[in-house]
Amino acid sequence: MRLNRRLLLTLAAPLALLACAPLSAHAAPNTETYSVTDFARVRKFDSHVHINVKDGAFLSQAAADNFEVLSINVDYPAFPSIDVQSDAAHHFSKVDPKHFHYAATFSMKGFGTDGWAQRTNAALDAEFRQGALAVKVWKNVGMVERDAKGQLIFIDDKGFDPVFDHLAAKGVPLIAHQGEPYNCWLPLEQMTTKNDKAYFSEHPEYHMYLHPEMPRYATLMAKRDSMVASHPKLAFVGAHMASLEWSTDEAAKFLDAHPNAVIETAARMAQIQHQSVRDYAKVRAFFIKYQDRILYGTDLTLNPGDDAEGFKKVAHDYWTSDWTYLATGETQHVDDIDADARGLALPKSVIDKIYFSNAQREFLAKRAH
Repeated sequence: MRLNRRLLLTLAAPLALLACAPLSAHAAPNTETYSVTDFARVRKFDSHVHINVKDGAFLSQAAADNFEVLSINVDYPAFPSIDVQSDAAHHFSKVDPKHFHYAATFSMKGFGTDGWAQRTNAALDAEFRQGALAVKVWKNVGMVERDAKGQLIFIDDKGFDPVFDHLAAKGVPLIAHQGEPYNCWLPLEQMTTKNDKAYFSEHPEYHMYLHPEMPRYATLMAKRDSMVASHPKLAFVGAHMASLEWSTDEAAKFLDAHPNAVIETAARMAQIQHQSVRDYAKVRAFFIKYQDRILYGTDLTLNPGDDAEGFKKVAHDYWTSDWTYLATGETQHVDDIDADARGLALPKSVIDKIYFSNAQREFLAKRAH
């Protein structure tokens, strides 16, 4: 079975391409960990998906696989407009609140002008009344959006403070995708995953190694860290392993430095597997030590024009592959790193947190009033 993540994870480019070999047949039963067959019966929460159409296929598969999902609206030009995304979110919030939750977003249009923060807060409050549980800010902040002087706008810009303070006061988490995978700033031959090499070779305009005029990776991370540190009461969710997917050591430093932060795994499983193939014990120890600070997410995306019925099988295969890696000790072949990755076999109590209770705590327990 071969699973093409490139078809689904359109938002967090570069994307992962995974192929699963037959599962190991010789693994000894372990009552302290889950098995592959436990997948459907365990309650789970995918903290990072995008359902941008009023088609029930995504949620049908989520229900079959015992998932709740957080669909994240985002100010991303390749997606439908924010209004269209919000319309789909409002629809599913009403028809399937058991499985569907969503995060709102805001537009950068008018940032830096009088009244932008007030208008943004008012728009977000309207989304909270519709049921939004969080707010997303995308990598256009730091890499695309510019002020009236033509300078890039970074996430620690004081113009965001009224919005972030508003979220903190309401107990609403901020989900932030800042920067790109670390590979983006490396030459092609030094990149650690095949999908990154393919993507940046095909899209040199996004390959930051070739654009020294753009901010360096360290600059974007420092700006992000500065913002998180300056808003200690803001619940912060670092999307895509907080863009620290390349190093569990760096992810640990980030979590240690910012007690108000958690991270989620969306679209970065191959980079984690790349590390575990080289130092299995360290990666497994990271997930166990930070079991209260990690949320499971995928970045699965269903957009207008996609084959919704075909998507159901791909989503199921994606979810079961990740379950195999995190929850069991089975081995699967990962094409993107050209290696066999042994599952981390995390204890049941750890899986229950990463796959469900951490997300419940971060999002549902902090529902805005």
